[in-house]
Amino acid sequence: MAITQLSMFLNNQPGQLISAVGAISGAGANIRAMSIAEANDFGILRTIVSEPDRIYGLLKDQFLIARNQVLAARMDDRSGALHAILTVLNEANVNIEYMYAFTGTGPEEAYVVFRVNDLESAEQMLNAAGIATLTDQSLKL
Repeated sequence: MAITQLSMFLNNQPGQLISAVGAISGAGANIRAMSIAEANDFGILRTIVSEPDRIYGLLKDQFLIARNQVLAARMDDRSGALHAILTVLNEANVNIEYMYAFTGTGPEEAYVVFRVNDLESAEQMLNAAGIATLTDQSLKL
């Protein structure tokens, strides 16, 4: 099962990021991962949070925000771990639109988040190769 990512569109000016992060934390959510991409006039704050549906409902009137399904694959902290995951996706002819990573709860545990063109096939192929993926429920810790 995929995980829910919240994407917030922020003006590229001082105070926007602290406002968004403050709103998320003020709503009682834990930010598990985040990535910021910028364009000339705006940025996109992509977040993985605990309780994404509740947070979306609380913030949708305050921010331009979208929910997307993404895939988070477990990755060992060792050379070649990302290459192995990319190989599985490449062999399944899955296109990666973007990706970012975050650490897990264990000392040598990390996850890589993918936005892909075929979420279901990507997840099936990764799981068949023995690569674990996260769900929204696993992030409610």
